[in-house]
Amino acid sequence: MLCPIFTASKALQLTSLRVSAIRHSVRPCSRTLATWSTKTPIDLHYTSQISGDNKTSGAIVLLHGLFGSSRNWAAHSRTFAQNLQRPVYALDLRNHGASEHVRPMTYSAMAADVIHFIRQHSLSDVSLLGHSMGGKVAMTVALDSSLPPSTLSKLIVVDIAPARGKLSDEFNRHISAMKKIEAAKLSNRKEALEILQEYEKDPDLCAFLLTNLIQKPNASHFRIPVDLMGESAADIGYFPFTPDEAQWTGKTLFIKGSRSSFLNRHNIPLAEKFFPNMKLETLDTHHWVHSEKPHEFSELVQDFIGPLEK
Repeated sequence: MLCPIFTASKALQLTSLRVSAIRHSVRPCSRTLATWSTKTPIDLHYTSQISGDNKTSGAIVLLHGLFGSSRNWAAHSRTFAQNLQRPVYALDLRNHGASEHVRPMTYSAMAADVIHFIRQHSLSDVSLLGHSMGGKVAMTVALDSSLPPSTLSKLIVVDIAPARGKLSDEFNRHISAMKKIEAAKLSNRKEALEILQEYEKDPDLCAFLLTNLIQKPNASHFRIPVDLMGESAADIGYFPFTPDEAQWTGKTLFIKGSRSSFLNRHNIPLAEKFFPNMKLETLDTHHWVHSEKPHEFSELVQDFIGPLEK
């Protein structure tokens, strides 16, 4: 499996948008990049779009990909809330965005965080949508036996398969570049970009990675815990179930980018074994389906979820 960030001409559209949603953080995230280990789910930072008084019923929960954050879903959150009249929550998964830095970086742990969030906020009839790494988290949530059957109503997985594999060399290059940037104790983004360009030539991808940079005089560092992420490569490439161990029979939509290899003829049959009630839609994009074809993507998702019944 390749690294879940991929070159795309419009990959940064959503990250550059201003987030008008309400921001929430149950407990502050350490900015020292200190990490700790726990088997207990953590409270995830999130943004929300609430239309009316309903904050729980028919909620849509959105999960970003590797090196992303809830900001990636800003525009779609507004669209879904307005058009479907459902509460929408975009989460920062552990070690991303403003959520805490904590081991382990496994899909089981990340799924436990999401299930904890759903219970914590008393969400029901949830439509869970995840892109890339977030798609693997969403699938793990659906397959988790601890989740009450009535909690999750629909699952949307964007351009990823429930497969096990090795991350690409691209991932290792990006981690090396970020380590070098932090070690250099730089003062500004321009200096960081110069180092990053030694490892990555695509300007869009460089800009995306640098959305994680926190600029401080002679001490710029990344919002994500770089060392921990590098150590977690095997976990990020893994998937915690086999079709013999778990299956989810609820309504499931897979959305594939036609020019992406993450979801392909070799692993689509595997997805069908895990999710026998799935359907597959394809858009003419690379891996960043939701940002390359935002309108077409939104229409697919909205048609699949449908407005909240009154």
